[in-house]
Amino acid sequence: MNAYPNPSLEEAERLQALGLAVINNEAAAVQALAGRIAEDFSQACFFMLSCKGRIVVTGMGKSGHIGNKIAATLASTGSPAFFVHPGEASHGDIGMILEEDVVLALSNSGETSELLTIVPVIKRLGAPLIAMTGNPGSNLAREADVHIDVSVEQEACPLNLAPTSSTTASLAMGDALAIALLEARGFTELDFARSHPGGSIGRRLLLHVADIMHSGDSIPVVSESANLRDALLEMTKKGMGMTAVVDETGRLSGIFTDGDLRRTLDRELDIHRCRISQVITKDCKTVKSQILAAEGLRIMQEKKINALLVVDDQNRLVGALNMHDLLRAGVV
Repeated sequence: MNAYPNPSLEEAERLQALGLAVINNEAAAVQALAGRIAEDFSQACFFMLSCKGRIVVTGMGKSGHIGNKIAATLASTGSPAFFVHPGEASHGDIGMILEEDVVLALSNSGETSELLTIVPVIKRLGAPLIAMTGNPGSNLAREADVHIDVSVEQEACPLNLAPTSSTTASLAMGDALAIALLEARGFTELDFARSHPGGSIGRRLLLHVADIMHSGDSIPVVSESANLRDALLEMTKKGMGMTAVVDETGRLSGIFTDGDLRRTLDRELDIHRCRISQVITKDCKTVKSQILAAEGLRIMQEKKINALLVVDDQNRLVGALNMHDLLRAGVV
C-alpha cells in the first residue's frame, strides 16, 4: 500500500496558490463575457428560437467536449439539440444536418480545419451558422451568420497553451444561451421533469400516488365485521404495518395500525371476540390517487404517519401507500 504523500508546508502552500491562480483567471474570463451579451447574443437566440429542426452543435478537440455538454444542456432545457463530430461529418455524418436546423460551431482559434471543411456544405444547405470563437477575425467567424466572441486574455495554463479559461468561457456562454432560451420558451419545472424522468426531480414531479400504491389484492383490508384476530392476520400477510377497514359497500370506515395494536393490547381485549370496528382509528388521513407521490410524502411527514389510504370520490378504498413504497420509487 502506497504511503500517503506528506508535502512540506511550503510545497502545500505553493500548490494551493497555483490552484487559486487558475480559479481567479477563469473567473475573470467568465466575468469578461458580461460585456459581450449584446446584439450578436440575441440574434443567436432568435435563430435558435425560430429553428423548426434541431440545434446541431459541433466542435473539435476540447471545444468538441464543451460542445457536447452544451448540446446536452440545450436538449434538457427545451431546445432539441445534438452533437456532431466535425471529423465524422466530413465522412457522412453531415447528412444529419438538415435545412431547418441551426448549427452552433465552437472553435477557439476559428481556424479548425475540420470545421472549415464542412462550412460550405452547411451554407449550401441554408442552415443558419452560429460561430462561437475566441477570434472575431477568423475564417469561421467571417463565414458565420452570427459570431459570439468568447475570447480570453490568456489561458489559465502557465504556458498559455492548454485550453482552460477558453473552454470555461465557452461553457459559460453555452449555458447563457440555453437558459435564455429556456426562459423565452416558458420552459417550466414540469417540462424539466419530463426530460429527466430518471432523476429525482422527475420522480418528484411526474410520479403520482396511483403509479406506486398497492392496489387490488395487495391492499390490506378487512370488513367491519371482522374480529381483531382477522385484522392481525391481514396485517401480517400484507406487510404494510396496518390494515384498512371498510363497510359492506366498500367505503372506508377507518384504519388499524401497529400503534392501534399496541394500545389495544394494553386494554387486554380478546382478539377472537373483539370486533375490529371497536378499535379502529376512524378519522384517518386519506388521499386521492391522482395527487403527486411527493405530495403524499409531504402529508406523511406533516402528520407524522407511515402510511396513507387512497380513496375515490365516494370514499371507496382503491389503494394503500406507505413510506417504503416512496423509498423504493425514489421519491424520498
